[in-house]
Amino acid sequence: MEIIVSRDARELGENAAVRIADRINAAIADHGLARIVLSTGASQLTMLDALIQKKVDWSHVEMYHLDEYVGLPETHIASFRKYLKERFISKVPLGAAHLVDGTAEGIGALTASLRSAPIDIGLIGIGENGHIAFNDPPADFDTREAYIIVNLNDTCKHQQVREGWFASVEEVPAQAVSMTVHQILQCRTIISVVPYAVKADAVQKTLYQDANNLVPATVMKSHPDFTLFVDRDSFAGVDVERIRPEGVPVRIL
Repeated sequence: MEIIVSRDARELGENAAVRIADRINAAIADHGLARIVLSTGASQLTMLDALIQKKVDWSHVEMYHLDEYVGLPETHIASFRKYLKERFISKVPLGAAHLVDGTAEGIGALTASLRSAPIDIGLIGIGENGHIAFNDPPADFDTREAYIIVNLNDTCKHQQVREGWFASVEEVPAQAVSMTVHQILQCRTIISVVPYAVKADAVQKTLYQDANNLVPATVMKSHPDFTLFVDRDSFAGVDVERIRPEGVPVRIL
């Protein structure tokens, strides 16, 4: 595990994009193709803006994404399919893009495609409640499925409203199709982009606690190649001296 602390969200996005592009290019050089998983949400915007500017042969990149609300049309502002098409897929000439359609019927084909070869890089955000994808606490750490239908908790719903995706909590769908915790951990590399003060509590709990399903992001610390990109605001609640004895490299820029 490595922690990189940037001054602000914009710098964080640039620093993370450099690392991501390097890993994508290395995968392409190694086996001719990079297979990636993308997160969505407000916290990923600066990273995506920077990433699409990097020198990458996108025609050799195959993209999957983590989750989608059940029953939400793609035309809705909160649709993650809409988000990715507008902010990423339309900006770079991807080799292929595989999107979660928010239905139980779509899970089988998506799983078969996802598992047809290893995923090189997972870009996994952390929610205000510590969720990864839509695996809200208490997250299912046991299932070995690739995608499951999950119930969204109130903290998660309130986050979606505060970020402007819905006008009220009542409008947030009750369920989502989400990549599972087990499947996320199968990525060869995991990179988490987590800016902003609103994520400070989640970052602190992730770093201070052992792996547990009440703070699902804690499980990523067990991954052999996990990098956490934070800014000074999201890292503000962390005492560096508390985590350094555990051997965690911390680079403050």
